Amino acid sequence: MEFRHLRYFLMLAEELHFGRAAQRLSISQPPLSLNIQQLEASVGAQLFNRNSRGVQLTAAGLAFVPAAKALLAQAGAAARQAREVAQGQEGQLLIGFAGTMLYCGLPQILSQFQISHPRLKLVLRELSSTEQLSDLLRERLDVGFVHTPRVPPGFENLLVASQPLVACLPVSHPLATAPQLGLEALRGQDLVVVSRAVSPDYHERILRVCEQAGWLPQVVHELRHWLSVVSLVSQGLGVALVPQALQQSAMAGVVFVPLQEVDVRYDTRCLWRSDRDQAALKDFVQAVQGGGMQPTDN
Repeated sequence: MEFRHLRYFLMLAEELHFGRAAQRLSISQPPLSLNIQQLEASVGAQLFNRNSRGVQLTAAGLAFVPAAKALLAQAGAAARQAREVAQGQEGQLLIGFAGTMLYCGLPQILSQFQISHPRLKLVLRELSSTEQLSDLLRERLDVGFVHTPRVPPGFENLLVASQPLVACLPVSHPLATAPQLGLEALRGQDLVVVSRAVSPDYHERILRVCEQAGWLPQVVHELRHWLSVVSLVSQGLGVALVPQALQQSAMAGVVFVPLQEVDVRYDTRCLWRSDRDQAALKDFVQAVQGGGMQPTDN
C-alpha cells in the first residue's frame, strides 16, 4: 500500500466516477483503475462495486474512508514536522550554560530567539564548563556557553563576552568603600574561590594572580557556583575575586570593587561541534553573534 493509492481511493470515493476522479487527479482513467485494484489487493477486500449503474463504495470501502483520511493526515503532519525540523523551526535545542550567563545577556538572547522560533523547544541545562565540555563531546548538548580557553578539536567557538575580575567584599569590610583596590590590599584575607574541580582554569588563574602580587592566598572555601561564592562573602566568611557580571546579581551584603593592574579576563565562549548540520543550531549561533552579550569591558 502506498500513499498514492490512498489519495486515489479517496478521490474516487468522493466522485464515485472514474472519469471525473481521474480528471481531478490529472491522470488518465486506466492508471486510476490499476491503482485501485492494487489497493484492494493490498487491503484484501473489495472497496468499490462497479456495474452499469456506476461506482459505489462497499461496506469495506465505507469503513476504509476514515482510516485512509487519518493515514494521509498523519503522513502530511510528519512531512511538515520533518521540514520544520530541517528548517530549524521545530524540534529541540539543548543549551548548556554556567550560572554567570544569566547576567551576561543570555536570557535576552533566548527570549528573542524564542519569538522567531516559537515551535522550537529550548532546553536549558546549568552546568559547569567542565561538565558542558563532557556533554558536548558526547552529544548530550547542542551548544554550550563555557568559561575556558580549552576548545577541543572538532569544535567551533565564538567569544561572546570578556570581562575583568573584581574584588567581592562584605559590606562591613574596611575596604568596602574604596574606589578601587590593588591585590596587595587583600593580603592575608580568607579567600573564597570557585572549586578547582568545577572550573580548574579560573581556580588556578585566581591563585596565580595573587601569587604574582606577592602573597600566597589562604583559600578557606571552595564552592561549585560563583553565586555561592558571592553568597558566602555576603555572610562575612571571606573575600573573593569574581567576574564583573555578578554585580548584576544585586545580592545584599556585598560590594564589588574594581581591581588595579589585574590582567585576568573572564571570557565566555559559545561552543558547538563543527560536524553538527542542524539548522536550529546555525540560527541560534547567528542570534548569539547579533545579540550583543554583555558585559564586555575593553
